[in-house]
Amino acid sequence: MIDRAAIAADLERTRTDFHHLLSLVASDEWKKSTSGTQWTNEQLLFHMVFGYMVVQRLLILVRLFSRLPEGISRDFARALNAATPPFDRINYYGTNLAALVYNRKRMGAKLDRVIDALQRSLSRRDQKALRRGMHFPNRWDPYYMTLRDVYAYPGQHYDHHRRQLALAKLT
Repeated sequence: MIDRAAIAADLERTRTDFHHLLSLVASDEWKKSTSGTQWTNEQLLFHMVFGYMVVQRLLILVRLFSRLPEGISRDFARALNAATPPFDRINYYGTNLAALVYNRKRMGAKLDRVIDALQRSLSRRDQKALRRGMHFPNRWDPYYMTLRDVYAYPGQHYDHHRRQLALAKLT
């Protein structure tokens, strides 16, 4: 039995924590470099929000590919594997540009809207739907992910990048 309440609680955990992080950032820390990335704190904070935005699109892909023959999602994953180098550049530069729009004043509200949408979507999925899955590029994520895994993924992404923030009040 997949515990939707646990997934929903994790979405709320990160929402609360994100707003807490936004309140901790000192004015001189927004442009400070992060640990292990080429982004500033502001850019990395947006990238953390972006992880949730991407999941909204991945849910559509999983619902589609999980209804097709398994070989189709495996072939799609192979194609995405081949596209990893350009994807990495798009991910980096796209975050830089998007953080100008969803900056420190807007990213909290954007995360709220995305998590609200994910919560509504999760509440509509039955157990059978949450067990459906598809192949993913093995250079990106686990090789096979169910819909349940995709709903849970942004919290893992969030926690990974949270450790890379360079904020004095976190230490």
